[in-house]
Amino acid sequence: MTKFAEFTGKTEAAAIEAGLKALGLDRDEVSVEVLDRAKAGFLGIGATPAKVRLSYEGPDDEPAAAEEEKPAPAPKAEKKTVYTPPKAEETPKAEEPKPVLEPEPTHPVDDEASRAITAFLEGLLQHMDIECAISVELSERGAYEVKLEGEALGRVIGRRGDTLDAIQQLTGYAVNRGRRDRIRVHLDAEGYRARREEALAAMARRTAERAIRMRRSITLEPMNAYERHVVHTALQDYPHITTHSVGAEPNRRTVISYDEAEGEWSEEG
Repeated sequence: MTKFAEFTGKTEAAAIEAGLKALGLDRDEVSVEVLDRAKAGFLGIGATPAKVRLSYEGPDDEPAAAEEEKPAPAPKAEKKTVYTPPKAEETPKAEEPKPVLEPEPTHPVDDEASRAITAFLEGLLQHMDIECAISVELSERGAYEVKLEGEALGRVIGRRGDTLDAIQQLTGYAVNRGRRDRIRVHLDAEGYRARREEALAAMARRTAERAIRMRRSITLEPMNAYERHVVHTALQDYPHITTHSVGAEPNRRTVISYDEAEGEWSEEG
């Protein structure tokens, strides 16, 4: 049975942490719905309290979790034939670190668009009082890959990359204004994107194991299109798992479902 509980905090992360502590659950045991977002502002300033709703399994799951904490029942849980041998073999693979999205080959570029990107970011970062090196390369698919390197770029990245995404969007608007041939701009700072992909992929695989163990679907917290794509890609070949997305932006969520027949993977944004 699914239960719900609401919690508040100075930030969404603080509200979630307070809820997990109160419920005695781990992060991957709940689904999060943000009722009131903490407003950090474009530069991460002016945060307001956040309110979240946590959904979790009720009495049917809670006794099992309590038993796992007791030394005696632990061996009994291992004897249950929930996993078939093929599923057990997949568990080590799920923990192996592996790239989710292969980086595209790039090469240095010095053209009108790359100079416009650099000029816009230099002006913006100067207003933010941030010093860093800016490099622009062109991928094989024609996207401008922009990298920021420096110290203390946390303000550029923001919470879960929100500020980085905003700067990327603004940069795209600035360089595409008045252009007929629209260009794509991908912005990264201190390798944040790769680290975020690894964290999302690890979370997706842990959630997939829970879905298999519990033989049900698990809905993740809202993510942007890029993050949902990372989750879909991480689980596209995962045995007995399918994924799809539900809801509307900005609260669109990915659903990880157990499928005994190992149905085809579907990516619905």
